[in-house]
This record gives sequence, C-alpha cells and structure tokens, in this order.
Amino acid sequence: MSAGPLERYDRAAARSSAVVIGEYSTSFGLAVRLLPPRTRGHIRNVYALVRLADEVVDGVAAAAGVPADRIAAALDDLESSTYEAMGTGYSTNLVVHAFATTARAVGIERGIVTPFFTSMRMDLQRATHTDASFAEYVDGSAEVVGLMCLRAFTAEGPPRSPEQLATLETGARRLGAAFQKVNFLRDLAADSDGLGRAYFPGVDVTRLDESTKDRLLDDIDADLAAAAAALPLLEPGPRRAVALAHGLFAELAVRIRATPAETLRTTRIRVPDPAKARLAALAVAGRLPRRR
Repeated sequence: MSAGPLERYDRAAARSSAVVIGEYSTSFGLAVRLLPPRTRGHIRNVYALVRLADEVVDGVAAAAGVPADRIAAALDDLESSTYEAMGTGYSTNLVVHAFATTARAVGIERGIVTPFFTSMRMDLQRATHTDASFAEYVDGSAEVVGLMCLRAFTAEGPPRSPEQLATLETGARRLGAAFQKVNFLRDLAADSDGLGRAYFPGVDVTRLDESTKDRLLDDIDADLAAAAAALPLLEPGPRRAVALAHGLFAELAVRIRATPAETLRTTRIRVPDPAKARLAALAVAGRLPRRR
C-alpha cells in the first residue's frame, strides 16, 4: 500500500533534518547514530531546528546580504512558524515540520521552546554578557535543548518516579550547559573576531590566561559530573549515545586544558578520529563516564 500524502511529507521532512545534522555536526552526529531509529529521528529533528535558528543569527543571513532588521524579522518568523506547526502538525518549512512532528510525539511544549528563541535573539542584541544574562543565554541555548532531547529519550520505556525525573532533567540541563561552554572555549577566536561576541562574563578573550581558562574548565567539569550521575537512569540505547556525547566533550575539555591559553585564542581544538573511535567503542560496550 502506498504512503499517504502526510506520511510521505513526514518522511521528506525527516530526511531534511538528517541532511542538516550530517552537514553541520560530526561529533554529535556520531553519537546520534547509536540511538534506536525512532529516537534517532526525533533527536535529528530537534537538532535541525536548533541549527536552522543558529544559522539565522550566526552569519548565514548576513552573508546572503540580508539587512540586520530583516535578520531579526526572519528569526521572529521562524519562531512563530514553529509554534504554529506545533499546534497544527504542519509547516511548509520541512525542518520546522519535522520538529513539530517530534514535539507533538514526545511532549515538547512551547514553554521549553520559547527560552531557546529568546537566547537566539540575544545573539542579535548583545555582544557581551553579565553573569545574569550568561545564565539566561546558556539556559535557553543549551539547557532547554537538553530537555527537548530528554523528552525524546523518555517517550518510551518504563515510567520514572518524580525523583528520577528530577535527576534526569538536572543531568540533561547540565550536559547541555557543558556542551555550550566547551564550544564557547573552542570557538573563542571565531566568536570574538568573526561575530564580535564575548560570552564568558568578565573574560577578555585577547588576554585569556591559564588561571581563567582553568576556572572555566572547572565549571565545565562540574557540569559533566552532574550529567554523568543521570546516565544510569536512561534506557540502554539513549544511554550509549549520551555517554558517547559526554565522552567526546569531556575529551575536548581535557585537550583544551592541555592547550596553552594563548594558543586557544587562535586554534580550534578537536578530537582526532582515532580518539572518537575509541570513545565510541567504550560507549557501545556500556562503559559510562566516571563521576569527577
């Protein structure tokens, strides 16, 4: 029996999201491949919308010659179309449509999505951050994305107690925060020189020193430890994928700590492919990260 028009459209939308993650992410894309197929599709759909919004504010629209006021309007349009699709189950934008199918299937509510778009809007409005605005930005750009992924991870499987759910939500938030902060550190030059942004409050990128770098990494290590505590509560498929993502970013943190601050200002640190393969093998074998 041939697929109906909506089923066919859903498949095309899901493929569009897979193309986005394949084009923009290697480490995260590697971890996603360890997920069960249904969950893998949901996470790709979340990632694709996040990336689409991120590219609006991170230079693609500007590179295409879109005026600054229209870039802000484009982000507004994307946000409103996302909410509409979450309500109706349909969008003419394939990435938005894919996200909406996931949101409706796993229970991602508007209250989680709104902080994300608020943070994306901050990238158009702020070049530096206070402690308060930094916390708000990380919450919206990373922590709530962790909650979106958690909705997909827990959509199937046994029910959790309120205490287990609280641990899982804390872990999802802290892992998202760790990912974001690691990316801030490894993208110092691109954010400062290319986008004119300085995310860490009170940190002068041009004068980053070892003590400041270590202080930031200590905070990241605390986030990673809190995230590791939640891993045993996940089902085996999501647990392996999240363990790999955790391992990849923990490895990045280790390599950043070993890199002189002066070098970090000009060089983007990455995890070599052999190290990624080793971490993937550990994750598949069920070797969870040790708590720091």
